[in-house]
Amino acid sequence: MRFVFFGTPEFAEIVLKKMVEGGCVPDLVICNPDRPAGRKKTITPPLTKLFAKEYKIKTWQPEKLVYKEFDDQVDGIDFAVVAAYAKIIPQNIVDFPKLGTIGVHPSLLPKYRGSSPIQSVLLSGEHETGVTLYLMDEKLDHGPILAQRKTIIGDHEDYSHLEKRLAELGGALLAETLPDFYAGKIKPMVQDEDRATSTKKFLTQDAFVDSRDLIEAESENMEKAIKINRMIRAFVVEPGAWTMQDGKRVKLLASEVTASGLKLKKTQIEGEKPKLLN
Repeated sequence: MRFVFFGTPEFAEIVLKKMVEGGCVPDLVICNPDRPAGRKKTITPPLTKLFAKEYKIKTWQPEKLVYKEFDDQVDGIDFAVVAAYAKIIPQNIVDFPKLGTIGVHPSLLPKYRGSSPIQSVLLSGEHETGVTLYLMDEKLDHGPILAQRKTIIGDHEDYSHLEKRLAELGGALLAETLPDFYAGKIKPMVQDEDRATSTKKFLTQDAFVDSRDLIEAESENMEKAIKINRMIRAFVVEPGAWTMQDGKRVKLLASEVTASGLKLKKTQIEGEKPKLLN
């Protein structure tokens, strides 16, 4: 089977690695161009590019996807796989492969469609989530489902850890599913629109915690303790939960809920290094 893989950041790199380890190697990896990164703005290649280079897989890094250029890069592919590519893929490219284009989404579709499924599932206090493989169509995270796998969310699990686990789950599921998909053994299942929910991109203000709410959460207001703890876990990578104390911005990096309320475990005052709390 011949296919291409679209993906750029760490989530995509983990998916690609697990897929390759499972014996499914793409003909081409398509990722974003090298970008400046870090304080020194050093030009840095995407993680998927570095992985592809290690395994001698061809890469392509277009600034903008154009059908004619895509057609020149590929030849006779059976399908494509998309995992956190971070760019809109034109519909004529989605429709190009003979068997279609498979999306890897870190939720149990049709729940939590959109850009922030992992953050949203943590904020909602769900006990389980998972990953879905589906055939992409013209609507967002809408096409028929090929396979799903569930996982229990740990009581103290934050976005960073859950994202990596879901990426590994997705890559392993791809390695199991793609041969059967290619052989025509899988019947796609239409998503139940009555169960569909959507997510949004979270902004810095969405992660703000009022200092008065924080005080109440630390003083046995369990409802607010649970809500703020979920925010800290969900926003630990981006945009980062934060509050204001003594006129300074304070990042809330880690916490837990105890019998007496919210307990902050790690914070960072603006301009200072992160600090572990007793």
